[in-house]
Amino acid sequence: MTIAEIIPLLLIPFAGTTIGAAAVLFLGERVAARIHNALLGFASGVMVAASVWSLLIPAMEESAEMGSLAWVPAVVGFIGGVLFMLALDTFTPHIHPKSDTPEGPRSKLGRSSMLVLAVTLHNIPEGMAAGVVAAGVVTGEIGISLAGALALTIGLAIQNIPEGAIISLPLRAAGNSRRRAFAYGALSGVVEPVSALLTILFIEHLSGIFPYMLAFAAGAMIYVVVEELIPESHNGRHSNIPTIAFAVGFALMMVLDVALG
Repeated sequence: MTIAEIIPLLLIPFAGTTIGAAAVLFLGERVAARIHNALLGFASGVMVAASVWSLLIPAMEESAEMGSLAWVPAVVGFIGGVLFMLALDTFTPHIHPKSDTPEGPRSKLGRSSMLVLAVTLHNIPEGMAAGVVAAGVVTGEIGISLAGALALTIGLAIQNIPEGAIISLPLRAAGNSRRRAFAYGALSGVVEPVSALLTILFIEHLSGIFPYMLAFAAGAMIYVVVEELIPESHNGRHSNIPTIAFAVGFALMMVLDVALG
């Protein structure tokens, strides 16, 4: 399979973001706190399950010939992904939907732009995850089937639907028109196919890097979950709601990976 043939697969997560962002065209300007927290919890569950079943476990399986040191690529890649996202989080100005305090360096960017940047940061590791499994399909170097890659991208698309709504609705509440809020929400997901394609092109030129890149993508996604999604989902009362939603998202992604992978 060629890169051109794999591109439709890379667009699936972006389609999920676009569908979610379209909620602003039909719904009100705000999402109830319980629903918002449940959506974040669900997205967290999908991302954690994808990190474990679709990325970390395959990374260790691909390093099995290293014997008792088979964990090394997974650990090195995982820590690298965490540090990569820590650097992006530290040096990129952004603000989260339910926060009034900007993060990162001082900037003259408006709130709308920084909201989009916050979601864009979340989408980078998801694009990398899709890219590394797609690269495995293209090169045939690792035991990832097209069905396995499809399971991951469908799972990411499902969790991108609530994320798209979570970004477009606050943009509408901030005074943007429905069309502008939708456009910004959808465009925040463009980084996924772009980062996926860049990941494929990077991996194609480096033999033996697959286990490290699988774990790298996992570390980047886990960083986003622990640093941003879970804390934000537990703001306010009824923290059991996002916890239950997390379990549902984790179980769904696990089923997708096992059934399709």
